[in-house]
Order: sequence, then structure tokens, then C-alpha cells
Amino acid sequence: MIDLKDKKWSIAGHTLMIVLSILAVAPFILLIMSSLTDEATALRNGYSFLPEKFSLEAYKYVAKEWELIGRGYLVSIFVTVVGTVGGVFITAMLAYTLSKPDLPGRGLLMFLLAFTMLFNGGLTSTYIVYTQIFHIKDTILGLLLPNLLMNAYFVVMFKNYFEHTLPGALVESARIDGATEFKIFYKIAIPLSIPMFVTVGMTAALTYWNDWMNGMYFLSTNSSIQSIQTILNNINENIKFLQQNDVGGAVSTADLPSVTVRMAIAFVGVLPMLLLFPIFQKWFVKGATAGAVKE
Repeated sequence: MIDLKDKKWSIAGHTLMIVLSILAVAPFILLIMSSLTDEATALRNGYSFLPEKFSLEAYKYVAKEWELIGRGYLVSIFVTVVGTVGGVFITAMLAYTLSKPDLPGRGLLMFLLAFTMLFNGGLTSTYIVYTQIFHIKDTILGLLLPNLLMNAYFVVMFKNYFEHTLPGALVESARIDGATEFKIFYKIAIPLSIPMFVTVGMTAALTYWNDWMNGMYFLSTNSSIQSIQTILNNINENIKFLQQNDVGGAVSTADLPSVTVRMAIAFVGVLPMLLLFPIFQKWFVKGATAGAVKE
């Protein structure tokens, strides 16, 4: 039976979590409601959870650009799926190797891994390497390769998970039966590490889906393979340009829903990830807590 002191702590904990949950969800609700607000009302009253007047004009404007946005969605889906699957497996294979205590040079490899968590070559040298050595400029690799290379933090999470979760007796019996390390990896390590794969995969997928910097850096002339985030950012910038510059009356900017369309664009961009997260939430929570604990 719960005593009075524990009950008070339980109530305080639940109250705190409810408040934090509301604070986390509130920006998304404000985003959606603002995108459904009439432009003049938003300009007069600002963003509101309960708009005075509703309107779909922002979404009508986005719908006019749907051919462009649809193509961006396809590019983003391809890049997110291929990049996430490739990146997670490369990361997991390195982490599995580093989890072996008898690996020759393990200390040096761990030092090099930790070094990349603190230092990097900088933006200019990274750009030169990718464009003049790997030649990814204006190709789909410009969206894939920069985020595909391993994230040191994910490698450490995977490594700790493999070290403290995989049953040593099971791995040893597989070796006695003649299994190679690669066979142990995909027959034992992967099936027993699904929560960690989902956790790292969700984080990697969010990185790919929300990325527009690589499109800006590496797709300067090839607009046919721009991702959804880059396209939505371009639409936002075009509206801003039309409103701030005189285009000789060729385009009427008076009715452009500049304030609410930004919210509609943001909602269109984040919607797929909002729909996917509840599906993988169970494994995501389990993997995040298991990978963070070192026994």
C-alpha cells in the first residue's frame, strides 16, 4: 500500500509531467490553429489557440504548388528511407565491432571516435571535400552522403547496448557452432536490438527529413531533386521577396497569406513524421532508456 509521503511525490510527479506534456504539445497546436487563421485576423491579433476567424487560404496557396511539393515529398521519402537504412546499418556494424573487448586497436579507434564528437573540419573544408573529391554537387548524393556517415553519439549508444544487453553465452554458443561474426551480427545482434535500431533510425530519419542545409549547399543548379524542406523554404522566401519588392504590378501581393502560409508550410513539412512517431513510440522509448544506461 502506498503511504502518504509516496502518494504526495506521485501526485507531484504526475502534475509535473502533465505540465511538461502540455508545454511540448502546445506549439504544435498553435502551429495548426495559426495555419487555419484568416490572414487579416492573424495580422491584427497575432497567433492564437482560438482564432477569431478561420480560413483555408494558406492551404489553398500551398495546394497551388502541389506538383512541386509532391515531387519534393518523393525526393524526401527516397532520401530518408535510403539514408536511414544505410546509416543505421553502417553505425550498428561499427558499434558491434567496437563492442568486442579483444578487438586489436580498440582503444585507438574509440579515441578517434570520441575526437570526432568534439572536433570537425569546419564548413569550408567539408564543402571542398564533398564537391571536389566526392563530386556530389547537384546529385542526389548531395542529400544522402553528408548525413550518411556515422554519428559518433549513435555509435556509442549502439556499442553500450551490444556490450550490456547481448547474452554472452548465446554469442559464445553460436561461435562454437561455427557461426562467423557477421552471421552472429545479423542472426543474433540485430533481432535482439530492435528497440535500439528503431531509436537511432527515428532520430536519423528526422535528421534526413528536416534537412534543408545540404540542399542549399549542394543543389545550387539542379532544382529537380530538391527535398520537401528546401522547396518549402524556397516558397517562403519567394513570398517574402514579392512582398518586400516592387515587381511592377505583375503579381498582386496584397492577398498573399504571408503570415499564415508559413505555419501551413511548417505543418505540411512536419506532418509525415508526426504520423510515423506513434507507430514506433514503444520501441523508441525502450531503446532510448536502454542505450543510455551503462551497468
